[in-house]
Amino acid sequence: AYRNSVIPPEIKARVSIEAGVSQGWREYVGDYGLCVAIETFGASASAEILFAKFGFTPANIAAKALESISKVKN
Repeated sequence: AYRNSVIPPEIKARVSIEAGVSQGWREYVGDYGLCVAIETFGASASAEILFAKFGFTPANIAAKALESISKVKN
């Protein structure tokens, strides 16, 4: 009941944002959702550089949200 109150099942367009691996988020984003995560190990740079490299930018996250919405509509 709590999970459904936080993540309503009727909302299918979802994006998870994880500064680590996306493992575990798939069950929460569902079939139409997308994950923004770092799936590799060993990258070394400032957070600003790494976040830009791995897509943790407002523009990329907005694009992922639009892509998820598009998947729901199709």
